[in-house]
Order: sequence, then structure tokens, then C-alpha cells
Amino acid sequence: MDDLLTAPPAPSVLAAAVILDELAALGVTDVVCCPGSRSAPLAYAAARAEATGRIRLHIRLDERQAGFFALGLAKVSSRAVAVVTTSGTAVANLAPAMAEARHGQVPLIACTADRPSTLVGTGANQTTDQLGIFGTIPLSCQRITATDQAPAAWRSTIRRAVVAAEGRLTRRPGPVQINIEFSEPLLGDPGILPVGVPFHVEPAAPPRPVGLDPGPRTVIVAGDLPPMVGRQWAEQAERCQVPLLAEPSSNARRGAAAISAYRLLLPGFAPMIERVIVVGHPTLSRPVTALLGRSDVEIIAVDPSGQWCDPGWAVSQVVPAATCGIGDPTWMGRWAAADRVLRTRLDTEAWSGPVVAATLLHALCEADTLVLGASNPIRDADLAPINQHSPTIYANRGLAGIDGTIATACGVAVGCGRPVTALLGDLTAWHDIASLASPALERGGDLRLVVVDDGGGSLFASLEYGAPRSQIGDLADWFERLFAVPMAPDLAAVVRGFGLSLTQPDSPSELATALAAPLSGIQVVHVRIGRDQRAATDKRLAGWGRDAVRMAS
Repeated sequence: MDDLLTAPPAPSVLAAAVILDELAALGVTDVVCCPGSRSAPLAYAAARAEATGRIRLHIRLDERQAGFFALGLAKVSSRAVAVVTTSGTAVANLAPAMAEARHGQVPLIACTADRPSTLVGTGANQTTDQLGIFGTIPLSCQRITATDQAPAAWRSTIRRAVVAAEGRLTRRPGPVQINIEFSEPLLGDPGILPVGVPFHVEPAAPPRPVGLDPGPRTVIVAGDLPPMVGRQWAEQAERCQVPLLAEPSSNARRGAAAISAYRLLLPGFAPMIERVIVVGHPTLSRPVTALLGRSDVEIIAVDPSGQWCDPGWAVSQVVPAATCGIGDPTWMGRWAAADRVLRTRLDTEAWSGPVVAATLLHALCEADTLVLGASNPIRDADLAPINQHSPTIYANRGLAGIDGTIATACGVAVGCGRPVTALLGDLTAWHDIASLASPALERGGDLRLVVVDDGGGSLFASLEYGAPRSQIGDLADWFERLFAVPMAPDLAAVVRGFGLSLTQPDSPSELATALAAPLSGIQVVHVRIGRDQRAATDKRLAGWGRDAVRMAS
């Protein structure tokens, strides 16, 4: 051991130290690491960097969780977060988070430790072809070979990776991979690091806004957006008097122009719409998807990154930024009147998923942070009354998967440094249940998980797969097994097994009380509702939406 500490720096140890030094110099403040042997040089280098106050090091046991935890950190900071893995299957477990980062435009750097390339294809333990293992997902794939003794090249590679991940030149952030070949020995003192040449990147200038005439019958559709951008669009829509159809994670669901129940009103208003301005990444509803696929409507996409949303292949104009003129107040008034009519009925709904979401959003304020899970919870929040003091909202809407939601929320909580609330379904909770366990020596955030448990995947019950036997015949017999997938374990018992606090409210008032309680560590609010009426409820609400449009016309 003494020989290892007094010998000249091993190539792998020196390379790892240079990598961490350059990451910190470029402004990377958080590194997430999983235990592993081949990644040991990076782990030690990260620990040394944390000891000198240059970064924060976070340890997670499972690479899949680590990827989503890093994703949550990056969402909050809008800066690149590095996640370190050892070789082999550990690398592959980052794929879901990398895919979400690509489509959600989140800066994530996968530092994947590897064996020397001469061992690839030989049957060496934990060795596979890792370079490009994520396929077309990363914005770029970089390679570092520790034995080439080229610190300047290592620093240059890290610079390219950080600049690409944060979109400093492209305004298109996303994931990158740095595959690092380490040879033994993997332990030692790096000594004094060779200094790199000064480096600076002039960020791409903000695009100049294009003035748009809102026309007589224009709507703004806002999908998933960073908080600041969403709030700017809410202010602009209110100033211009243009109906704003904003999904919860757009952070634009606020202000006088936001239509709380737009999803239910849209089928009635759709034939009248002449122009759509699309910002962000809308993903929640079929009525919006249908609107964005119409060739008889002018569709203008606003996107600074060149990755505009066009699922219906109908976008006729793309601008990097936009300002709107004043719209038709009569058109805005009709939407607002219909929304008021519909709210009088929605706000009398019995205990259900939408009522849980409405109660939760009512309890939060502008200083709070909310993470929304996929499937029904975010769609339930999409029907809640407009909260003029809406919290900052994050959601994994890049690919809208249920995986990694708890880990993402944990990352958001640690990144915020404030209490965070997450709303998710029971299958989403089961999918990431192991993220309730965190290493004993690690810092943790304060996180309240509100789990809406309806005994399975109720979103499918509202789709064609949940149709009754009279409509789809014998296929209805397979719904529970193939789609609902009710879980046999008792979720409450499992939560208690993790040693976590648990409450089980049965009414809006009990839920409000649970949400008002002091929060420390991870707490779970387990809300049990039925799903038998989900399809019938959706059909009833759709009818109310059509009625409200007629009454407001």
C-alpha cells in the first residue's frame, strides 16, 4: 500500500483527477457516483474535489436510479451533472435516463469507466463495447484513454462534452457520453496536476423575437418548458389576450389567459381555431395532438434549439423566439366564459384523482416545487383550477415514461435544497420503489410523495384497451392482466418497511391536513381511490366540456 501512495501517479489516477478538475473548472457542481471497481479512480477524484469544496458528490447504489437522480439535479440547476459508473451492465442501466435527457433537453454527462479497448471481445470480465452503447441518444460520444498520457487531450475532451451537454453553442442541451478506458493500477495519489490552457466559450446569443399577429382565432399551446420560459409565456398570453392551453409542466399554467379545462373544451372550440402557436413539448392529450395535425390551421412552432414539436407534420412556420400582438378579446372571452361554466361542475366532483390533484395544487404556493409523475396524475393536474401562485413544476415529459420518477424527485429535492412534493400513481411508485432507500451516509432532500393508488394502471382504462366487452369482445377479459397490472404487495406495508412516515387520507380535508404537516426526510401520503369509474368519468367530463362551449357561444 505504501508503494502505491509514494509511486509516480498511475495513468488512470492522473486521468481521473484531470477529468474532475476540468469538470469543476467548467462549472459542473454535482457528480453522482455508484460503487464499482473500474470507476474507482473517478470516485476518489470526486471525493477529493468535494473535500476542497469544488463539487458536491452524491452516492447511489443503482445506476438506473443514479441516472434519474442526476436528471433531477440537472433540471433544477440547468447545468450539466456528471454521473459515474463502472463498466459492463452498469453503463447500460443509464440508458433510460439518457433517453429522457435527450428528448427533455436536460444536460447529463455519462462518465462510463471502461477496460482497455484491447480487452473488448476477449471475454474479459465486465467488458463489452461501451463506446456508443447508447446508440443515437447522446448528442455526442467522447473517448478518453488513460494510458495515452495526454492531459491536454483529456481536458479538451471534457470541454467539448460540457459545451455540448449544456448547449452553450447550440441552445440545445442534452446527454453526452465520455467513455474512459482505465488500466490498472486504479489507486494512488495523482500528485500535482498539469495545468490546462485557459478556456472560454462565448455562449450562443439569445435569438431575436419574431413578431406574430395572433389573428382573430389564435391559441397558444404550451407543453413542457423550463420554469422561467413558461412564466414568460403566461405573461405574454395574458398581455395579448390569447387563450393559453398550458400543460402543468409548461409552468405557464397561470395568469388570466390560462384555460384550466382546455382539454375538455378543445373539441368544441377546435373547428373555430385558425392559428396555433406551439411552445415547448406538448404530450398530454389526444385533442391537442389532433389539433397539431390539422392542415387547415396555421401552426407556428417557437423553438430556439431547432428541435420544434411537429407530431402531426403540419407546422408551417418555425421561429426561434416570438412576441405576440393583441388578440381578439371576444375570442378570449368565449374561452374564459366556457371555462367558468365548466369549473362550476368540475369543482363539485367526488373524491377522485382530479380532486386529489386539485387539492394538492391548492395547498402549494409559488415558493414550492412539485414533481409530477406520468400517466393519470399529470393529466389530473391538467384539470385543476388555475393557481395564480402555482409552484415550480418538473416532470419527465421527454419520453413520458413512468420509470425513475422517485429518483428524479429525490434529485430535484436535493438540488432545490427545499421541501419538494411529488404526485405519482401506484404503478409509477412500484416501478421505482427501490429509490425510497438511500445510502445511510448520504445527504437527502425533504420529499413528500403523494401516491394515488387506484390498484393498477387506470390510464389504460380510459383508452380503447379498457373498453367494455360489448365493444371489444373477448379482448376485455385480458385488460387486468395485460394493462392494469394490479400489484399483490401492500404498498403501505412496503413503505413502512423502508422506515418511512406514512399517512392515508380519505378525503380532501384529510389530504390538506397531511400536506400542511411539517416535512423532514421522505414522507409518503398514500391516497386510495377506485378506478372502476375512470372511463365513465372521462366520458362524463367530455360531455360537460361540449355543453360549456355551447353555453358560452
